[in-house]
Amino acid sequence: MVRADGEQQLSGEPSLSGIPARRQPLEEYEEDHGTGYAAGNEAFYDQEPPARKRSRRNQIKRQRRRRRTIALLVVFAVFASALVGVVLFLQNLLGMNELKDYPGPGEGNVTFTVEQGAGPLAIASGLVEEEIIASSDTFIDELANQAEGREVQPGEYNLKRKMPAAAAAAVLLAEEEGVHYAAINRTWRQDEVFDALSKGTGIPVSEFEELAQDPTAFGLPDQAKNLDGYLFPAEYRFPLEATAEEILTTMIDNTFERLEKDGITDPQEQYEVLTIASIIEAEAGEADYGAVAGAIENRLQPDNTETNGLIQSDATVTYGLGRKGYDITPEEKKDKSNPYNTYAHTGLPAGPINSPGGPAIDAAANPDDVPYYYWVTVNLDTGETKFSETLAEHNAYTKEYLQWCSEQEEGRCD
Repeated sequence: MVRADGEQQLSGEPSLSGIPARRQPLEEYEEDHGTGYAAGNEAFYDQEPPARKRSRRNQIKRQRRRRRTIALLVVFAVFASALVGVVLFLQNLLGMNELKDYPGPGEGNVTFTVEQGAGPLAIASGLVEEEIIASSDTFIDELANQAEGREVQPGEYNLKRKMPAAAAAAVLLAEEEGVHYAAINRTWRQDEVFDALSKGTGIPVSEFEELAQDPTAFGLPDQAKNLDGYLFPAEYRFPLEATAEEILTTMIDNTFERLEKDGITDPQEQYEVLTIASIIEAEAGEADYGAVAGAIENRLQPDNTETNGLIQSDATVTYGLGRKGYDITPEEKKDKSNPYNTYAHTGLPAGPINSPGGPAIDAAANPDDVPYYYWVTVNLDTGETKFSETLAEHNAYTKEYLQWCSEQEEGRCD
């Protein structure tokens, strides 16, 4: 609409006459007048003070820098974490995290056993496993520094848990100083024991043999023919000045102490228990000591009609023949001139046939209550032993043993 002054009245604006002006459509208005945002006119419609524009641009730049910084920090954190992971992995792989030594002085008491033939590496590994030392390498280094030609001897040592490697090495090496060492094995006979004692002490075998001719001087019963059965097997450290008599007395006293611990105090009963224990030691593995002792006890009963009082031990026969092993001939089984022949003589043999250890003595003093009369070890490598109540069962197990022997090297079952 055009006002009186010639100017066009905008759509929707009241006319001077009071009659509402006709609203011009938006499209027509924009076509006649434009949108007000023609090119080149932005500054007119969107003007902003220069200072505020600069501030806004700076803020945008700061935000961009902040975002870049955060991104870099995230990347760095990921890289650092990966690097730490790699380092930890390599440390574990190379053992770099292992504790090298304990500060000491150690805690508690522990008995550590050095086995016969064990070298520095085996000893060190055992010490680490028992938590006595922290590092095998540190201990081996300390052992080399302190040894001066000495070696750690087999035996039991009193140590502490978590003690310094240097202290552990000193204890193990010090035990050798000022003593004679001798290791006596189970099943050894008197002559083997005397050989070991002579090598360990320098005392001639003849001195031990002479003393053994009078067993009663050491408290043995009259029927004892030698010291077999009474020379307690163990690892010994004798004073340098110890005599042959003192050494034998120490070993025999250990046997008496074990018997008394089992409640066996009568000399005759002690002799019988040691005789049974020596057969057990020769014929069975430790896991079967109790059962074999029970089977022998059954054979010694007056009402035994299965073996009629015969123990029938190969080991006793070969002892009487002066040799070791279990291979005997039918003629040797029938030989009544052999007082240790338990195939030809009922009851116990003339005496012990070796030096039984503590577990065998314990089993002989307290045999298991079993129904068996027979036993045979069917595998000498594993020590598997099979028990039976009848001869027929026993013969079947004996065939199993012979089959095993046929598959072994010659002489394995002699």
